Parts: sequence; C-alpha cells; structure tokens
Amino acid sequence: MFLTTLNVAVLATGYIFLLLWLVIFILSGKDQEMFETLEEKEFPLKDIYGMGYFIMSKLKYKYKSKKDWKLRNEVEVLYDEKYADFYIRVVYAQKVTIAFFVFIIAFIIYGVTADIAIFAIIIGFSGLAYYYFGEVTGQRIKERSQKMIGDFAEVVSKLALLTNAGMILREAWEEVAFAGDSLLYLEMQASVDDMKNGVSDVEAIKQFGIRCMMPEIKKFTSTIMQGMVKGNNELVQMLQEQSKEVWELRKQDIKRQGEKAATKLLLPMCIMFVGILIMILVPIFSNIGA
Repeated sequence: MFLTTLNVAVLATGYIFLLLWLVIFILSGKDQEMFETLEEKEFPLKDIYGMGYFIMSKLKYKYKSKKDWKLRNEVEVLYDEKYADFYIRVVYAQKVTIAFFVFIIAFIIYGVTADIAIFAIIIGFSGLAYYYFGEVTGQRIKERSQKMIGDFAEVVSKLALLTNAGMILREAWEEVAFAGDSLLYLEMQASVDDMKNGVSDVEAIKQFGIRCMMPEIKKFTSTIMQGMVKGNNELVQMLQEQSKEVWELRKQDIKRQGEKAATKLLLPMCIMFVGILIMILVPIFSNIGA
C-alpha cells in the first residue's frame, strides 16, 4: 500500500497515542483496585477505569463545576450521600476511559483500512462516548422518577384517607410506607427509619422529597410540612386537594406513555408498509419489462 503524507501523519500520531495508552495502563494499575466492587452490567469495561482515574488525577481536576454539583445530586440519590465523592470519580473515570479506548480503536482501524472517513466517524464516536457516559446518571434518575410516579397517586390517596380517618400523620406515613415494596415505598420506609432514629418528622419528610428529586413529590412534601405547622385539620384538607391534583397528573402521565408507545410503533409500521410496496411493485415492473 502506497503511504501518503496523511497516512504517515495519522499512523505516527496513532503510535504515539498507543504508547501513551500502554504507559497509562501500566501506571494506573494501583488505582484499579478501587473499581473492583462495581457491577459490570452498570459499569462496562470497569477493569480499566483506573486509566481514566489516573488521567483525571494528573489533570488535578477538582470536581467543582456547576455540572459536577448536578452530578453530585444525582449520585447522592442513586448511591447514597456518603458515597457521592467516590461515584463522581467513577463517572469521570468511566467516560474518560471509554472515550480514550474508542479513540485508540480509531487509529487501529485506520491502520487496517486507510479510510479517513471511517477514522473520522470513529473519532466522533469517542466524543459521543464521553458525552453519553456523562449523561447516564441523569437517565437513570429519569427512569427512577418514572417508576415512582406510578405509585405516587396511590400513596397520596392512602395518606389522605388515613389522616381523614383521624390518624396522625406520623402513624399514617408509617402505615403507608410498609404497604408496598416498590421504590417510592422504600424511600418512605427510609424516612420512617430516620424518624425512629431521632430525626424530626418535618426534616425526615423534607429529606424524602430531596431524595426523590421529583418536582411533584417536592411540592407534596412542602404541602405536608405546611399542614403540620397549621394543624391536622388543615393537613387533611391539603392532602385531599393534593390527591385530586396527583390523580390528574397520573392521567396525564398515562396519556403521555400511550403517545410514546404509538410513536414507537410508527417506524415498524412504515418499514412494513415499504416492504409490502416492494412485494407488490417488483412483480408488476418485472411483468412490464417482460
């Protein structure tokens, strides 16, 4: 194969980055142990995350940007507040490692194909990998919220009924919390544990709203805290009004899910339609040609 100046420049750059990759891989061996407990399904290629961590350490990155604070809030919800610092570093190690890995693959494939277009596309994929793995926690939060919204209307209705029947909020909250085992109920159970461990009812419910990270649940917890200050009668009325709002929200969510399902079905239907057209038209044109 005749080597052009472009071929030589790209391949030389690739050899430099491959050498750099090998050096970082060797030097990052001692950092790899901290990632051994991660789940492979949730964190693919975790066995080389030490490389990303090593790079971020050498860059002396402080993890204090505006986006990092948003990421911190997300990992606190997903993995607990006390592990937030660790998982922020895991996320950065993951996206840097995978992006760098794809970047190196681009040079290897170019060495085989000598196709600059394919090389450019794979380089683009390395950038996409960096972006995608930086957004995964946000996507998991959305999926978590979607699971919660399904039980939210039922929880509010139960609380409204129990408080209306004369039960004080703390007892009603505990009764509802252990009525299920889905994500929302588990978060309520965590707040019950906080109350039993000496945290005030108001603070425990406030932390419940923060952990859930949903505007609807934060509004709900604010309503409860206001009702607790004003008295049980006011609280019952507020919960009943909140219950009506939440059921309306549930109806809108079901409607949105139906629209999404219809949209997902549209592409397969179009493909089937094109396939049927081909099956009909090909024989017709074949007969015309004959």
